[in-house]
Amino acid sequence: MSSMNSARTIDFSALQQQLEGELYTDRLQQIIYATDASVYRELPLAVAIPKSVADLKQLIRFANDNKTSLIPRAGGTSLAGQCVGNGIVVDISKYFNQILEFNAEEQWVRVQPGVVRDELNAFLKPHGFFFSPITSTANRAMIGGMVGNNSSGTTSIEYGSTRDHVLEIKALLSDASESTFYALDKNKFEEKTRNRNLEGNLYRHIYKELKDDTQRQRICDNFPKASIHRRNTGYAVDYLMNTAPFKATELHFDFCKLLCGSEGTLALTTEIKLHVDPLPAPHNLVVAAHFDSVHHSMLATQIAMQQRPSACELMDKIILDCTKDNIEQSKNRFFVEGDPEAVLMVEFRGQTKAEAQEKADTFITNLKTQNLGYAFPIIYGERTKAVWQLRSAGLGLLANIPGDKKAVACIEDTAVDIDDLPQYIDDFSEMMDSFGQRAVYYAHAGAGELHLRPILDLKKSEDREQFYHISKASAELVKSYNGSLSGEHGDGRVRAAFIPLMVGDEVYDLFRRIKSTWDPNNIFNPGKIVDAQPMNESLRYEPEQRDRQFETAFDFSQQGGILRAAEQCNGSGDCRKLSISGGTMCPSYRATRDEKDTTRARANALREMMTRSEKVNPFDQKELKEVMDLCISCKGCTSECPSNVDVSSLKAEFLYQYQKANGIPLRSRAFANIHRLNTLGGLVPGVYNFFLQQKMLSGLAKKVLGVAPERSLPSIASRRLRSWFKKDFQSTIEPNKAVKTIYLFVDEFTDWNDTEIGKKAVLLLDRLGYDIKVLDHAESGRAAISKGLLDYAKKVANQNVVLFADAISAETPLIGIEPSAILSFRDEYPRLVDKHLQSKAHSIADHTFTIEEFLAKEMNVGNINTSFFHQHKRKLLLHGHCHQKALTKLEDAIQVLSLPKNYHVEVILSGCCGMAGSFGYEAEHYEVSQQIGELVLFPAVRAASADTILVASGTSCRHQILDGTQREAKHFVEVLYEALVER
Repeated sequence: MSSMNSARTIDFSALQQQLEGELYTDRLQQIIYATDASVYRELPLAVAIPKSVADLKQLIRFANDNKTSLIPRAGGTSLAGQCVGNGIVVDISKYFNQILEFNAEEQWVRVQPGVVRDELNAFLKPHGFFFSPITSTANRAMIGGMVGNNSSGTTSIEYGSTRDHVLEIKALLSDASESTFYALDKNKFEEKTRNRNLEGNLYRHIYKELKDDTQRQRICDNFPKASIHRRNTGYAVDYLMNTAPFKATELHFDFCKLLCGSEGTLALTTEIKLHVDPLPAPHNLVVAAHFDSVHHSMLATQIAMQQRPSACELMDKIILDCTKDNIEQSKNRFFVEGDPEAVLMVEFRGQTKAEAQEKADTFITNLKTQNLGYAFPIIYGERTKAVWQLRSAGLGLLANIPGDKKAVACIEDTAVDIDDLPQYIDDFSEMMDSFGQRAVYYAHAGAGELHLRPILDLKKSEDREQFYHISKASAELVKSYNGSLSGEHGDGRVRAAFIPLMVGDEVYDLFRRIKSTWDPNNIFNPGKIVDAQPMNESLRYEPEQRDRQFETAFDFSQQGGILRAAEQCNGSGDCRKLSISGGTMCPSYRATRDEKDTTRARANALREMMTRSEKVNPFDQKELKEVMDLCISCKGCTSECPSNVDVSSLKAEFLYQYQKANGIPLRSRAFANIHRLNTLGGLVPGVYNFFLQQKMLSGLAKKVLGVAPERSLPSIASRRLRSWFKKDFQSTIEPNKAVKTIYLFVDEFTDWNDTEIGKKAVLLLDRLGYDIKVLDHAESGRAAISKGLLDYAKKVANQNVVLFADAISAETPLIGIEPSAILSFRDEYPRLVDKHLQSKAHSIADHTFTIEEFLAKEMNVGNINTSFFHQHKRKLLLHGHCHQKALTKLEDAIQVLSLPKNYHVEVILSGCCGMAGSFGYEAEHYEVSQQIGELVLFPAVRAASADTILVASGTSCRHQILDGTQREAKHFVEVLYEALVER
């Protein structure tokens, strides 16, 4: 199939006209869909985003007629290469995402395959139910992908796998006919065999194959132990042979069991009916048992399982160490004591807290009796979410291992009987020692399945050899324990080559006959499960790949250069989570649902161009410009991406490099120089503001600059903040009575556009007892950074670092009002300034704070208390700035806004507002900007009562709220200033 596709050109024009959805054949989409979370890379011929079942039928007919293939894709988080191929990728995530029907009485729900698992559970929760399989990717994993992989997750020890919950599957067969599969008694099975169509042939064929006693015995002898519930090796014929047509049993025959775990190789799913469970017992806790060795944690796992926990998961030292430097996950390490070799996280639930506690106490007592473990912290209730977030981040965190050697997902899916687990892990460790390897151990210990990963550099030939030999040795070891080579992540490309070793040639030939019966033209995801290419071919990297070095404006040395900064993305797809899951990353994807607009698409496209482009300037690519276009530099990925892929910096660097070849657009120059323009306008502020208020004149300016006509333009103050501070501000603090001296950074937005907010910030700080200094400093350079004018931004950063270096310290910190401006000192400046200034930049960064952060710190040391503020009742609705959420803690703002005793603060669980500096002003981005606002923020603001005070620290956020809802939001300092009591 591969050579056939690559040797011919297919005309897609007719198909493009027939589809209701989208079809892409351009280079950018091919690059984006060339990889998933696996190590494989294969350029597809095209990407189809079907909108209807009719579209899927057209695709099937087209694939048959043109002898090409269809690669179904949902969340795109498969780890074994299931979602790569050189046919047509069929992405069902954008349109096939509806919850169709729910029956609480019968406990089932019917969904389309693109419904996200957590989205489904948010729908089910008010009804008292949930879909129990929960993968670590549950906030973006889609039900279709979970069916394809037969996903299990942390709760499988109690609830089983996806296969155990699928009641019915509607699918399109390889001839484009529609079929519905569900459990059949013997009589209905026989009826199906009499159908003279492809569906009837499927039933006749499986009956012919499995009625043979010798065949059934062969399957029984070769498949993993029945006690291992995580077993996805090959096709699930072991389930089918134990049903009514083949033996005397009440168990009905159900092709759904076969389709679960079939990885899209047999049919295209259009609807899925799922059994749902009542919500679990309400009281939960997690025992985080710490161990000095992985072996001891395995022995502890056997003890834990005797207590029937609801989850039992492992993280080893390697992966725990990866959490230390991750902004988001470092917050979730609060329960880690010392430097454990492994932590076993065991969840117990009960109808009462005492019931859960009793199970935990028994578990801990049993561990201590066996002299296992050295610390046993217990985490309760809501705080357990942080524990599971830490565990869920494991896949992405592994990309943080420095250098080209990475934890490679090739043997990470093995499962054995829980009784065999300690000895198996010992044997596995001995095997890895023989390869000179120290593996990573994590995940589903309680299910007998650990994700065991070697650390390899697949750019090197010797490591590519080890990639194969370790995988083969692992398969042989698993077979010796009668275990499963694939527990939940599927066979895909990486394990399919070893299926004959696992099940024997005769059973493997049965798999091949099943595939050819269902799919005679081999159009459905070929090369997965059967007839796979060698597992060490078509890898993402070339052998002995020589990486180019690039001279960049930003210092990417901590990552090993800009290429390795992009390579940190391992495809885990955290950037595909939806608004319902909280967080910020990735706003444009949430609005468009296009893979092109994800963090990983941008990182993968940039990596591809830097690796494979022959251009002298590989950044000079229209494809890169397109994929970066909707990145709004929110910095959500800086903290929320477990791999710490900082796309806002990558975009700024890309623009800088791209503009070297293509010039700087007028609009970019204008936005980057907003401070200079405001300063010029400040010479005649009345004329400037009059100009902005005149519809014809402002409309002309918007047209010239490409600003959306719907946008209101910010006016400037009649007198800038710096001038007011120098000439009019008089401190009320008595000499030598100040609590502390602070330096206020007067950013370019507060100086001219939000001057009144700046004044109130000064007066607030003064009233609270702080001596305020303002130096004659440069602007922040924030707008220049976002527009890629990095030479100018570097000049500004250098000036500010030189100016503030001797002034800023722990005793005299730097405070800012506009989050995006002041946080430039913390985020970009240390990587942007000249090398000889970097140490000074880092020192300043350590003592630079948003005003919310600073006041929270002062509260915590007792310098500020409620006595400064009145006791009137107020309700506040807070929207956090993206940079604030990514680089600081929104909790600081909540804490300080609660200083007035009777102020009740509610946080809008929004991501980005959608304005994102200049992004929302730009005509071509206006619609997406509004879509982002409508996800969470705008509806929450509209629902707020008229007397609710809206709070937003970002100037862009306040403008977006005003334009989108006609409601005015206040800055944090305005609210506190107005709450001050008279003294």
